[in-house]
Formats: sequence, C-alpha cells, structure tokens
Amino acid sequence: MNTVKTVRELRAAVARARAEGKRIALVPTMGNLHSGHAALVTKAGQRADFVVASIFVNPLQFGPTEDLDKYPRTLVADQGKLLEAGCHLLFAPTVEEMYPDGMEGQTRLNVSGVSEGLCGGSRPGHFDGVATVVCKLFNMVQPDMALFGEKDFQQLAVIRKLVRDLNLPIQVFGEPTVRADDGLALSSRNGYLNDEQRASAPVLYRTLKQLAEQVRGGARDYAALLADGRQQIEQAGLRIDYLEIRESAGLRPAAAEDNQLVILVAAFLGSTRLIDNLAFQID
Repeated sequence: MNTVKTVRELRAAVARARAEGKRIALVPTMGNLHSGHAALVTKAGQRADFVVASIFVNPLQFGPTEDLDKYPRTLVADQGKLLEAGCHLLFAPTVEEMYPDGMEGQTRLNVSGVSEGLCGGSRPGHFDGVATVVCKLFNMVQPDMALFGEKDFQQLAVIRKLVRDLNLPIQVFGEPTVRADDGLALSSRNGYLNDEQRASAPVLYRTLKQLAEQVRGGARDYAALLADGRQQIEQAGLRIDYLEIRESAGLRPAAAEDNQLVILVAAFLGSTRLIDNLAFQID
C-alpha cells in the first residue's frame, strides 16, 4: 500500500491504475479506524480492482464546540489496518492541501431536503462540510464507486442525493453497520466512553429493535412509541438529542401508509454523542 499526501501524487497513482484498466473504489474516512472501516475496504476490494482510502479529519464539518481538536489521529495504526484489509492507496492530506486558500472563502455545497433535521438540525452546517469534502474527494480521485457505512444513515442519504443531483458518474454503496457483540454500532467515538458508559450504550440498539418490532406488529401511534423509546434510553443514563421515525428514501417524517422506514437516534453519554439507526420494511 502506498501513502500519498498531495493531490498531485494521488491523481498520478490513480491514473496509473486506470491506465491498467482497473476499476477504482474510494472509501473516505476520518481515521482512527475500527473493524467497520476495515469491512468497507474489504468490500471495496470485492467490488473493484484498486481501492483508495482517504484519512482526513475535516474541519468544515465540525461546529465550534465540537471535538475537532481531540478527535483521535492514529495514522500509523490506521495504515496497518488498511493494508491488512486490502487497501492499495491511502490519501492522507493536510488541511492546507485540502483547503489551500483557507476555509473562510471555500465554496461549500448545500444538499437540501435530506440534510435538514436530525443531525443536520443538531449540527448546523455539518452536512455542508460533509458534502463539500466528499465532492472534493470525488473530483480528486474520480472513482467508479464509493463506499460508506449505513451507521451514518443521513450522511449516506446526503451523498446519494449529491451524486444524483450533480450527475456524478459514481456508484454509491451503503454497507451494513458493523456492531459489537452487544449490538453497539462501532464508532471512532466509542473510545471516549468509560466502562460504565460503555455498558449503558447498547440501550440505543435495543430500543431501536423494540420500536421496529412494535411497528411491524401493527403499532402506528408513532408519537407514543417514540415517547416510550425516549424514556427507556433516558432511564439508562443517556441524554436524547433526537429519536425519530422517518421514511427511509427521502427521510421525511413517516406517515401511517409508509412501509419503508428507518428509526434514527442520537444521544449523549456524558459528552460523547452516539448515533444509530435501524431501517426496516413493513410487510
């Protein structure tokens, strides 16, 4: 696996692979990798001939009170995990390489509709930062496909709409959330949890599963269901940011006649914000 830090080196390496007739896959990350990221890289290697991963902690998607400064940077360990998972090329740029003219005047993308509410409501400007950096990476790499985890369900919806609206010739694949044995969705931020918090965190997924089963069983009073779900999560010591049932394709609030649904949750354990979701179909 080769590691490059400049756009020029990145494009040269990708051009060589493309000249050999290889299909290119991109897996964007912010580093501090876990087995969920490794699964994305492995899947990318099954779908394409040449896998590019990026590691970039993107300042544009962090708010002024969020954890940009303390977000873990673990490049050496990440390189080992990527190599083992089958990555061919790692792009690990600096902030100056990604935003050479600074961030204040940077052109930013806004993906309307799906970016509103949920994490978009709690983190103003977050998805503008996500859309901007992902579009930059797409233009730098020009991959045939890109892979993202479904744990960040709203982010995946934003990227899919971005690709569709801008007619980008890229296939976007969402891959299933990788979970610990107790159901907690793997996340780089799980490392912030102490032992007591880590023991409480699986309540998120348990609650999502219970709510989904109730809806599948015919319950349609979503307000009452969500109130019960919030109470269960809060009793475990978490502070709810949001818990909502949405129609899964466009992320609008679910109506009784919708049969493709997703339940999404964000909650704080101490100062750590965790997210999860469960998509399901009503027969």
